[in-house]
Amino acid sequence: MTFNQISLARQIDMALEKLGGELKGMVAGTIVLQIREDSVGRFGIRHLPVDCSDRAPVAAGMTAEQVVELRQLALEALRHKSGWTHGEISYDFVLKQGRVFVSVQFESNYNMANLMFRYSPKNRDRREASNG
Repeated sequence: MTFNQISLARQIDMALEKLGGELKGMVAGTIVLQIREDSVGRFGIRHLPVDCSDRAPVAAGMTAEQVVELRQLALEALRHKSGWTHGEISYDFVLKQGRVFVSVQFESNYNMANLMFRYSPKNRDRREASNG
């Protein structure tokens, strides 16, 4: 079975599972997945601690159960993706009062060069247009 034969939802679940160890203990961040031909390419976490000072007590980060909840929320949000195969999905997450909150951003990408190639007239059509 090749990677292209695995559904995008399953690929995203696999990526988030791989990031699970890194997600445990975090209180906020952004998970970024780059999509190409409905396949996950690169993925990772952008993380900026909410409070970098040593003055405030450090909040406990996500537990294993909360990481699973984050994965479920991310997969539920995938139903809003439609009609595009290239782009990026960003999951902004935060742990507040023991609950995981997720905001999702979908970015579709298209390549104008591909569109121009498809719609450019063939040489014969150009000659006919100039003779006509």
